[in-house]
Amino acid sequence: MATVRERLDADLKDAMRAKDEVKLTTIRALKSAIKYKEVEGENKVLDETAIISVITTQVKQRRDAAAEYKAANRADLAEKEEKEIVILQAYLPAQLSAEQLAAEITKAIAEADAKSVKDLGAVMKIVTPRLKGQAEGKAISEEVKLQLSKLG
Repeated sequence: MATVRERLDADLKDAMRAKDEVKLTTIRALKSAIKYKEVEGENKVLDETAIISVITTQVKQRRDAAAEYKAANRADLAEKEEKEIVILQAYLPAQLSAEQLAAEITKAIAEADAKSVKDLGAVMKIVTPRLKGQAEGKAISEEVKLQLSKLG
């Protein structure tokens, strides 16, 4: 299987050939964000997990922007952001279903021996690295709180 970086390069060429402006600008922006992260940090070449982290950040930024545009009655710009989100999500690992997420969190709660919502931090320390890129932090946090509230 090709790396994310190789897929980005191939898809960039395909978008150029197809004259797909939205995909082209989205991939260019993503490559720019990756390059910025490489120059910014000590690590000159990002590994797969770091690239996925950059993509996740880009998706979150676009979600926030889309929400702001909707609040400002700018449906055209919100729609553009939504299209970019779909393009970016193609480079993320498959997202866990709600049932899979709940099962992983149940395991983490058992490992942390959590008894109440006060143990949220301990459970999050276990489950967040495990599910990085497979589920959003907000969804993880909400599910952990839900399950812990049922316990205590």
